[in-house]
Amino acid sequence: MQDDEHSTKTEAAYRLLRRDILTTRLMPGAPLKLSALRTAYGVGWTPLREALSRLEAERLVTAISNRGFTVASVSRHELEDLARARMVVELPLLLESIEKGGSDWEEAVVTAHYRLSRCKTAVEDPSDASVDDWDEKHEAFHSALLSAATSNWLLRFRSTISDQLRRHHRFLGLAPTLRAAAGQKQGYEEAMAALGEAQSIGPHTALMEAALDRDLEKAKALMIDHIGYTLHVYVHTEDYSGSRHAARAGSLRTPSAAE
Repeated sequence: MQDDEHSTKTEAAYRLLRRDILTTRLMPGAPLKLSALRTAYGVGWTPLREALSRLEAERLVTAISNRGFTVASVSRHELEDLARARMVVELPLLLESIEKGGSDWEEAVVTAHYRLSRCKTAVEDPSDASVDDWDEKHEAFHSALLSAATSNWLLRFRSTISDQLRRHHRFLGLAPTLRAAAGQKQGYEEAMAALGEAQSIGPHTALMEAALDRDLEKAKALMIDHIGYTLHVYVHTEDYSGSRHAARAGSLRTPSAAE
């Protein structure tokens, strides 16, 4: 009975921490002090340590010798690596899904696209609720596109890549606003324009139409372009902030658990 209760507490701590890391409520590079986490999440030392160890294995948390844990950082190098991995994994899934998808798949793609089209982008509404909604609907759209594929291993790899990209996307959406709030307004408009382009419904509509038309080459080319949008946003963000900003961003937007 005690083992079950301990396992439940560890799982709860893991899920809460993972959620807050993926949504950047715990920002990249932020320290994760056990005493503060214990107060913020209402769980004990042992479940927290076990949860952090699981997250370290997923590369969402970094353990630093004699200094404890921090949220894994984000970087242009990491984003480029993830983009390459996404192409290797997701393009075959997309092509297979287009070839095998039937009427149920088509309906799922159209429905997911419609729901995404109803969301406001982070440029239009930067509130947490709105950004969460866009994230959820965006992930649902891409999942629908791939839902007729049958490779369980590729789909599992895709899920891991998607989680890591979600952190990068959230940070890139926040970075220009964080800099502006700190008085660093140079490049703000350019960065927000790039973000708005990346999140606009147009490229998603084109991708949907190519998939439904069973145009494999066009869908592949559009997906490659789509994956490149995030790198485009990062270039605009990095041009004005530099890599050092990403390392210290946790000090600008971190809940009490990381203080």
